Amino acid sequence: MFKLIIDQDIELKILEERHSEEDFQTIDNNRDYLRRWLPWVDNTRSVEDVKSFIKSCLGQFADKGEFTAGIWHKGNFAGVISYMDLDWSHKKVSIGYWLSPKYTGNGIMTKACKTMVDYAFSELKLHRVEIRCAEGNHKSRAIPERLGFIEEGVIREEEWLYDHYVSHIVYGMLDVEWERSFADS
Repeated sequence: MFKLIIDQDIELKILEERHSEEDFQTIDNNRDYLRRWLPWVDNTRSVEDVKSFIKSCLGQFADKGEFTAGIWHKGNFAGVISYMDLDWSHKKVSIGYWLSPKYTGNGIMTKACKTMVDYAFSELKLHRVEIRCAEGNHKSRAIPERLGFIEEGVIREEEWLYDHYVSHIVYGMLDVEWERSFADS
């Protein structure tokens, strides 16, 4: 299956059913941490739930080219990054991600996002990449900011998160902006 090698320690691989156990254990071991910003955590109760999610993602990959990749750090499952809402007509995609707290603060997600943005522009020939983050999720928001994305606005009360709504900050990057920012990287 598809994989992107980021550096000697980090690689992205499209999630397959055989990754269900690792994915589930990471979610299960970090429920409180992940639940703070991710609305699907309480509905992920078993390896079978993850397996169903992965099957759905593989279907989206076959149908539309969207994909969900596991992030591996030194051979260990660390989190997930996805292309969502891929729109070939308008040449745009949104990126979503989460990382186990054990792996945060080491630049792993920034490198993973950079790789996904590079791939979107250079291989898929898209025009726009968007990242939406909960307004209060400063760690998540730091990633598009670090990569030079433009903060484009707020979508008020965009997502129901268990018992309250959260607003999302929308960040955008255009292919020509990315080219200028990372032409020599």
